[in-house]
Amino acid sequence: METDITKLESRIQYTFRNRELIYEALSHSSYANEKKKQRSSNERLEFLGDSVLSVVVSQQLFEHYPDLPEGELTRIRAALVCEKSLHRFALQIGLGEFLLLGKGEEHTGGRERPSILADAFEAVIAAVYLDGGLEAARTHILHFIPETIPENHSLLFGDYKTALQEVIQKNPEERVEYLLISESGPDHNKTFVVEVCLNSNVIGKGTGKSKKDAEQMAAREALTLMGYEV
Repeated sequence: METDITKLESRIQYTFRNRELIYEALSHSSYANEKKKQRSSNERLEFLGDSVLSVVVSQQLFEHYPDLPEGELTRIRAALVCEKSLHRFALQIGLGEFLLLGKGEEHTGGRERPSILADAFEAVIAAVYLDGGLEAARTHILHFIPETIPENHSLLFGDYKTALQEVIQKNPEERVEYLLISESGPDHNKTFVVEVCLNSNVIGKGTGKSKKDAEQMAAREALTLMGYEV
């Protein structure tokens, strides 16, 4: 475990003085339950990390976007600290490989589960905060926050379908539809091709290992053709 923690420290560019904090941040409740009194779960740290994250992101937005009204700041903050964004941040540092999970959770894919990864990401924030203070936590968090915020906030975490929908909604009479064009390959390794249509006109095409992924790629192509940076 020592080697693993050193590897994680390298990825987050922070070295812990008290390594018990990072062990606790990585301990899912299923693991803590198996260890009984030997290990606390990361739930309390997650609670604290959520608050530290909110403060740091709020200050960053407040200082860097002095002309934005409160409602817009709130919406951007919500996009940056939602489970989808935190899951994306956790994937950037490969947090899943360091998690301490109970046997059941391990066998049912807990290491890749978005909610578990998002919670652990917040717990790590709290561990950094308790170990090194607010400035250390701020430095850690700002590694993941983009320097410029796109006008379409769904692009913050690669949700191209929602981003496209938000663009189209500016014209209420317009209608978007996703059509499955083909699927090929064996059941365990299928490839799907989807077209996205605007009022029956094809505006994008995408390929993926699931219909959902293919739809996202079709929406991405449509946004690119519309001139959005994705």
